[in-house]
Amino acid sequence: MYAWIWRQLPGPTAVRVVEALLLVAAVVALLLFVVFPWVDPRLPFNDVTTG
Repeated sequence: MYAWIWRQLPGPTAVRVVEALLLVAAVVALLLFVVFPWVDPRLPFNDVTTG
């Protein structure tokens, strides 16, 4: 999968590295700001009972 993504990126190697880093940063930002906040209230970890 990663090799396919690498082949699809345009430009020489230096440009591909920058593009790949931007793609990784975009995925991380999407996870941190959209996916994880949406999932957090739906996880059962906040329903802690002691006793």
